[in-house]
Formats: sequence, structure tokens, C-alpha cells
Amino acid sequence: MKILLAILTAPIYLDIMCHMVQFSFRLFCYGPSSARNYPNYRSLFEIFTRLWHRLNRCRERHKRRNSMKNVTIYTDGACSGNPGPGGWGAVLKYGAHERELSGGEAQTTNNRMELTAVIEALRLLKEPCEVELYSDSKYVIDALSKGWVYGWQKKGWVKSDKKPALNVDLWERLPLIAAHDVRYHWVKGHAENEYNNRCDELAVAESRKYK
Repeated sequence: MKILLAILTAPIYLDIMCHMVQFSFRLFCYGPSSARNYPNYRSLFEIFTRLWHRLNRCRERHKRRNSMKNVTIYTDGACSGNPGPGGWGAVLKYGAHERELSGGEAQTTNNRMELTAVIEALRLLKEPCEVELYSDSKYVIDALSKGWVYGWQKKGWVKSDKKPALNVDLWERLPLIAAHDVRYHWVKGHAENEYNNRCDELAVAESRKYK
């Protein structure tokens, strides 16, 4: 059902329906010879080919997802001064198992710590996983979920406002993310999410080590 919905909601499906209506009209009104001369006959074939490939990709992704372990990751970063001493924290959950990790730097920024938390959490995964990633960083969540970072990468790490992208050394570790099926969730910081709050405690504790 998920595969069918993915196909039906795709723009390519609308293209096929449009061509099929025109093609069927010619076939009904003018016969097979006219249908074969339909100007978009080749386009129709190409669209069906693309749809077939899309279906196969959906099947492979669905098959891979069913065999993957489901891991939930919460991350947070903190920085005193920004730039200044900072820390990051992460909590990984797999079934009944939980693991905390954290780290810090003497001179850094909040965004670097937010991104480092994600990278270090993903580094612990020994195989491709289905990951639910939670962070209170709009910088990280928007850049990944909206694909901004991939646009920066294609343009030589230049943003749409023509300014250079920051933290390129961290963003260049994107293959870590590509290895997994990641879904991104933004959560409000310092609110009611206990795991986000725990990550914040870990990050702040690490940053204080460098004061």
C-alpha cells in the first residue's frame, strides 16, 4: 500500500494519466494507425519506463527498510559565548536499549556542536538503519530535511545568498547520513521532551569542562 501511494502521489503519475487520455481518445476516434502516430507516443513509452524504474526503487527501499533495525536518536549542542567552549550530547534508543554519548571542544560554535552530535551518533551505527532523528536545531534539521546542504555541495559549498556555507568540514561527512534511511524531526528545545532535555544536560556538562 505504501508503494502504491508513493507512485500515485508522484508528478509522473499525472503525466501518464494526461498522455493516456489523449492516446485513448485518438485510438477510439481514429483507430490504431492514428494512435501510432500520436506525437507523444514515444514520451508515453519513456514515462512508463521511468514509472517501472520508480516502482523497482520503491520495492527495493521497502524491502531494505523491512530488514533494517529501527533506531531513534536525540541530539543537542551547547556553546557558551558562541563562539566559545561548547559541548554536544546524544541519546540512542534501540528497543529496550539506550546509550548516551557526549563530547566537547574548547573553541567552537553552537551550530558545530549541534551537527557534531548528529555525526557522532550516526558513527556508532555499525550497519544501515532506519533512523528517527530528533533535534532542536533548525540549522541541522532544515538543512538536511529540505535538502539545502545538497544544494550547497553542488555549488561548491556556496549558499543561495552567494555566501560561503559554514562548517563544511562537518557537512562533508554526509556519507554517514546517506548510509541510513533517516527521518528528521524538529523538537522545541528546553520543553517537555525528556530525551532532548537529557541531551542538553550532557552538552552543557561537556562545555563546562573547558571553562
